[in-house]
Amino acid sequence: MTDIQITRYDTTFKKEWDDFVSNSKNATFLLKRGYMDYHSDRFPDHSLIFTRAGKIFALLPASARDKALVSHPGLTYGGLITNSKATVAEVLEAFFQLKQYLRLNGFLSFIYKPVPYIYHTMPADEDLYALFRIGAVLHSRSVSSTIDQNNRTKFRNIRKAGIRKAVKAGLIIEETSDFAPFWQILNTNLTDRYGVRAVHSLDEIKLLASRFPEEIKLFVAKKENKTLAGMLVYATKNVAHSQYIAASPEGKESGALDLIVDNLVNNVYKHLAFFDFGISTENGGNYLNENLIYQKEGFGGRAVCYDSYELTVASSHGSSIS
Repeated sequence: MTDIQITRYDTTFKKEWDDFVSNSKNATFLLKRGYMDYHSDRFPDHSLIFTRAGKIFALLPASARDKALVSHPGLTYGGLITNSKATVAEVLEAFFQLKQYLRLNGFLSFIYKPVPYIYHTMPADEDLYALFRIGAVLHSRSVSSTIDQNNRTKFRNIRKAGIRKAVKAGLIIEETSDFAPFWQILNTNLTDRYGVRAVHSLDEIKLLASRFPEEIKLFVAKKENKTLAGMLVYATKNVAHSQYIAASPEGKESGALDLIVDNLVNNVYKHLAFFDFGISTENGGNYLNENLIYQKEGFGGRAVCYDSYELTVASSHGSSIS
């Protein structure tokens, strides 16, 4: 009989959760409660804590949606959080226990979004093997564009030309805590192009930035004190990730985004292993935005996949979600 126990998270575990995330080998600040819980009204929490001999062995950030457990619908990735002590056999055992938990608690499916390898501080693919063993299958595959700072590809000429144009126009790059001008540009672009707004409201991103000031930073390109473009960066132990990037018509014409990327990749975040531009796919990866990914690849970004897996759970009669 296994000695791994599964307990549903509640707020009394907040400090233990965050401490474990801080010392894990594959988690980022997005999986701390201060980030996860900002949208708990939209994504009811059903995170799980795995313990062995009374000590935390692993964590699973998750939310319940209908009869599905999703890890995590409000985040780019969720995944099983482990530390350097976790072995393949132990993680496999944890997933077998998880499968039983899902069945006993009335879940009919499980959607799992592992943390991409670029965020790992050491190899941490034990969960991918365990997914195979419990019968999970690939559900979606999105493609991001990532620069490996230790194995760089040169910027394309079109991107270099944009940088020269921005310098000639007198644009300057600065970090700012004034999110409003950039958020207006961002939402205008998203509304005009796709009929949507940014996932985060202005108030939400200001709240998150106040909670994680070293990790969440906004960089803008300005001319005569007017914001023309910007990039919101999420910085983790290994990765600088472009969470949002946008430019006004004047900013696009003047090469503002090219100048921002050049500054961040070659100066501000050159010490991190990877610079990730984010995904260029939609509809679970079934549509590739070729214009968008062409721009990212022009800076030397190459493909990293953001996957999700699905497990169909055999029903257990008479049980319900706890």
